[in-house]
Formats: sequence, structure tokens, C-alpha cells
Amino acid sequence: MNPNSPNRQYVLERTRNIGIAAHIDAGKTTLTERILFYTGMIHKIGEVHDGGATTDWMEQERERGITITSAAVTTEWLQRPEEGMSKLFPGQKHRINIIDTPGHVDFTAEVERSLRVLDGAIVVFCGVAGVQPQSETVWRQATKYHVPRIVFVNKMDRTGADFERVFNEVKEKLGANAVRILIPIGCEDQLRGQIDVVNQQAVYYSDDDKFGSTYTIRELDGDLKEIAREAYQELVHAVADADEQVGEKFLMEETVTLEELKQGIRRATTANKLIPVAGGSAFKNKGVQYLLDAVVDYLPSPLDIPPAVGMDPDNEETKIEVITSDHAKFVALAFKLWADKYVGKLVFFRVYSGVIKKGDTIYNPRTRRSERVGRLIQIQANEHKDIDACYAGDIAAMVGLKNVTTGDTLAAEKHDVVLEPPTFPEPVISMAVEPKTKADQEKLALALARLSEEDPTFMVKTDEETGQTIISGMGELHLEIIIDRIRREFKVEANTGAPQIAYRETITKAAGGEGKLVKQSGGRGQYGHVILSMKPNEKGKGLTIENKVIGGSIPKEYINAVFKGITESMTNGIIAGYPVIDVHVEILDGSYHDVDSNENAFTMAAIFAMKDGFKKAKSILLEPIMAVEVSTPDDYQGDVMGDLSRRRGQIQNTEMKGKLSIVHANVPLKEMFGYSTAVRTLSSGRASYAMTPSHFEQVPNNIVEEIVSDRLG
Repeated sequence: MNPNSPNRQYVLERTRNIGIAAHIDAGKTTLTERILFYTGMIHKIGEVHDGGATTDWMEQERERGITITSAAVTTEWLQRPEEGMSKLFPGQKHRINIIDTPGHVDFTAEVERSLRVLDGAIVVFCGVAGVQPQSETVWRQATKYHVPRIVFVNKMDRTGADFERVFNEVKEKLGANAVRILIPIGCEDQLRGQIDVVNQQAVYYSDDDKFGSTYTIRELDGDLKEIAREAYQELVHAVADADEQVGEKFLMEETVTLEELKQGIRRATTANKLIPVAGGSAFKNKGVQYLLDAVVDYLPSPLDIPPAVGMDPDNEETKIEVITSDHAKFVALAFKLWADKYVGKLVFFRVYSGVIKKGDTIYNPRTRRSERVGRLIQIQANEHKDIDACYAGDIAAMVGLKNVTTGDTLAAEKHDVVLEPPTFPEPVISMAVEPKTKADQEKLALALARLSEEDPTFMVKTDEETGQTIISGMGELHLEIIIDRIRREFKVEANTGAPQIAYRETITKAAGGEGKLVKQSGGRGQYGHVILSMKPNEKGKGLTIENKVIGGSIPKEYINAVFKGITESMTNGIIAGYPVIDVHVEILDGSYHDVDSNENAFTMAAIFAMKDGFKKAKSILLEPIMAVEVSTPDDYQGDVMGDLSRRRGQIQNTEMKGKLSIVHANVPLKEMFGYSTAVRTLSSGRASYAMTPSHFEQVPNNIVEEIVSDRLG
């Protein structure tokens, strides 16, 4: 059965949902801007450094020259048949939905939720810096959600750019089965075009056309011919290994036709067995059109990927296949919420099956409630275009929904299915915030509620002891942007305290614990008694509980209360009251009273038993460690390394990339506050750095007392 509705403008086969992701400053937004220009969506190229990029529309993005929130745009690309044989779909217009994601680690949630709903991605690497820490994080995120990828080695016009070095890094550092499909001709100020490996042609961009719209296709000669021939042989071998159909012809020593090779690349890329690699320069307008052809040719349509699999909310074991078709029941995933000052709450969603129309009623299996869709909007960065219907494979936004959070499944009425939501990391940094005037108290509470609803990595809580409002996020910049948005968007001036680290506690040896609650003073009393043992769990395993009670010493109806007490006790350790992680608990024994025992008594007894165990199990304090990479001219390497060591950093290794020295170190987050200013001062403004959360490590004893006194005031 044809999965396409007769009413849709673009059939599913000619729809692409792609993300553009990379390390900060690799050129994602610049590449997106060029794609929008060459596809005719915009008629003037805006630059990031001028604050004119289409997808960087927030004031904070334009001021800082960075992407903060993922922006969705929809465009179309026509593969022109007269340009030779490089196309699988010549003369056919494709719809391309693009999400430009942030590169800064503080906004990693934006990348996570975008990749969850995309069918493919362009991962951008800087031709000079190569594979950087956040590139590796993005790569892992894409792998987690099985997202097929094309690599674009950007900034090949920069001094020190080296396509082959970056290509090898992608293979070695990321373990990718990478193949070259578009090799830059020249580099630095001599970048002139690309070798089209598949077609064995050269593409030269006209120096007279500053927008890069004019290019010519020529025959290969000299060294270029040899480079192209070797790359073609490598490509055919890689496709033959990754794709069964091409592999059979290759083994039979039959000629693999151009069409068969391209189909093989497409199948292998879609199956995540192959990563096509292209090189060029988005800023210098060289290589973007052929990259767009590769997106259409090699990245999958919604029909090419396996159907989404949901589950029955009443029985997680029951799997429900969500077929990509306009004729199936409507199922979508809400992957992002945004408070728009003009239309109110926007819910960004990806349709996996069926059709949704303006005015339809949709069902949320989490809340078991139905809501009416007020408006459907096609998003073009910060511009909104009203549409009447949304089809399978589409990405759009809706207005009018109230009880929706990030990760909710939206479905047709009475269709109980839940899709896997995106997962998000825990915040690592906190600070206190309060309004400057009492009159702003309510406005601040509203602003924080709105922002935490939008951003799953931004959390708000009230400190029970001090009554302060504590906000938590992924880093200094993250919280800085939040405070700036509160001031600008919600018109609330706020005071903030110094940033606080999200420490953790854990135990280092096995121990037993006993807890008893006995209150008997006439009338009905309280009685609960729990004996348990605990031991360190595997790193990252969190809390695991095993019930080993036999003989009914704790009645079955109170076991859940014991579980609750154990879980509650993990939120406050005994050293400084930080959450406890990675503990395995076994409930061994206890006792009860026929009259005085109840659930609350056993919950409290379990908490007492856990606290008793923590004291005997040698609890320790853990701090978040960041993987830090500093790129610095060689002259400043010694100063940078010395400074990192003074910050309790452990130097992992150093490497040279062109004229830059790259220092890799693990440094406690506590010591990295204000580092951006320090590293600029050390290097006369010539060094840059990036950091990503790595792991937790024990806090040295001489620093524990300082942390405890800060925590307990």
C-alpha cells in the first residue's frame, strides 16, 4: 500500500530530516546559512560574526556568536539533471527539514533531543582542529539513537587545514568506517573545488562568483586523477564489505555500475555501516551544493529507517510497531517546548505515523488526557507559517496544548502507545537566585517554571533549610544564559549567589545497618525494625535493592515502604548531605508489631538503617571531573600545563595539530570556574579550550572540610 496521502506536497521518499551537529565553532550555523541560501530559502547570506545568521535568532546567540537553542528550518533542494551523473534523484525536488544544534557542552540537551527525532545528520569537523571533545560527545549521541551520518570537514580554507589528517582522526578516534566521497582540491588560500570520487570528476568553484553559486565540472588530470582513482578503489571495497548486493557482484568479479555503487553507499550509510566524508569551506562557499546532493542521495528518508517501536503504557513488555504511513493512526513525539512571546507555548513534534490536522483532538498516554490542537505551525527559525495538516515524517510545532512535557508521545484518541523519550544528563552546577524586589517574586517563579519546562537539564528547587531558590544546569554559561533570559524575556532583575558544584557521595566497603522506630506512649504507637546490608555498586549502576527477607519478619505489605525509605535515604549522604550514588542494598531481616506497625514506621526504620550503614561503610565525597582540551600556540604550552596542574588537573597527553599544541587533561569542575579569562590571559588571547563532563572522583581529604563547611554554612 502506498504510504503517502494524496494531499501531501512531498512524498515520504523525497523527505529528509537532518541535523547539523559538531563541536563549538566548527561552522555548523555557517553551513546551515549556506544551505538555506543555495536552496533559495534566503536571498542574502547572514554571518555568525555579524549576528545575522538565520538560525541564530536569539539576542544572546547574536551577541555571543554561538548557538544556544536548536533551530528548525524547512527548505527544498532540486537535483538538476544537467550536472552529470552524480545524482540518484536528478530533476526531483526534495523537502529537507534541518535542525541546527548548539556545539557548546552546556547545551548538550538540545543536541540530544534533536538527534532523537532525526533520520540523519551532517557532523561537521573543523579542518584544522579535527575531532574535538564535544565532537566525540555528539558522535556518541548519534550512535545511541542509530542516526546515519555524513561527515563534512569544514574550514578547509583556514591556515593549517588538513583533510586527510581529519579523515584519519574520524576513523581512529571515533571508530567510524569512513569513506571519502568529496575530496577538497587544494587547501588554505588555494582551496579551489572538490574531487567527486563517485563520478571521477573535478568540481571547480568560480573565483568571480563570491557566493559560490557558479561552478564547473571538468575531467581529472595529473595528481588529482591518481588521488581520485585510489579513493574510488577504497570506496568500492568499503561498500562491498558493508553492502551485500554490491559485495556479491564484487566477489563475482562483475563490474559494479555507477548506479549500483550509489545505491550501495545509500544502503550502507542508512544501516550505519558506512560514513561518507566530504570536505570544503562553508564560509568561502565551496562544496555545499555537492554536500546537499550527498544528503539527498545517501541519507535516509523516513521510509528507509526501521519503524519506530513504542510500548503499551500498561504493559512495558508489549511492543507496538509504529509504521511510517499517512494512513496509519497518528503517533508523534514532542521533543521540545518553547515559550514564544507571540503565540505562547510551542510544542515541537516529529510525526512518526498518520496525519494531524488543525482542530484535531490528540491523546497523551502519559496523562491519559485529550487536548485540541489550536494551530499547526511550520517553523522557519523564529518565523512561523500556519499550516493545515502535518503528515508522517514531518517536523512541525503546535499551539494550544497545556499538559505536555519534553518526551511525551502524542497519539490519536484511544491509541495507547508510548515512544522512547530522549534521555538527558544530570545538572553539574547550581546557584541560588532571588528577585531584587519582593514585587518580582511571583514573576521570577513563573519565569523559572517556564524555563525548566523548556529545558530538561535546567532544574529548580527550594532549599528546605535556607528557603533559597536553587537553580541547576550544565555549566556556568548555561546558567548565565538562563539569568539573562529571565532579565530580558520576563523583565525580572535577579541576584545570584556563587555557583555550587553538584557533588555526590558513595560508600567504599560493605557494611550492615540496623534501624528501629519505636514510639509507644499510650494509644496506637509506631513500630518498624529493619536490618540490611550494603556494598559498593558498579560505577554508573546507581541504587539496586534486593529483598532477602524470609519467614515474614517484615510482612510483605511493608516491603514497598522499606524500598521507599532506602530510596529516600540516597538523596542525603552523611558527609555533607549530597546525593549518594552506586550502592547495592540487601534487606535481610527485621521485626514488626501487630498493632503499632505501619508503612510510615517501616519507611523511617529503613532510613535509620541506611544512615547507620553509611557510617560504617566509609562514605566518601565525589566531585565531577571534566575532560578539558586546550588548543594553544606552542609558545604557551608550558604555562597552560602548569596552570592546569595548579588546578588539580591531571595531564593525559599532548599532541600537535599544525602549529597548535593540544593539551588533554582531567580537571575537577570546582577548579574550572573563570578558566576562560585565565586561559586568555596566559596565552595573550590566542588559546581556546573546551570541556565535557567525564566522571566522578574522590575529593582529596584536605578539600573535604572546606566543601562541608561551605555546604553546612
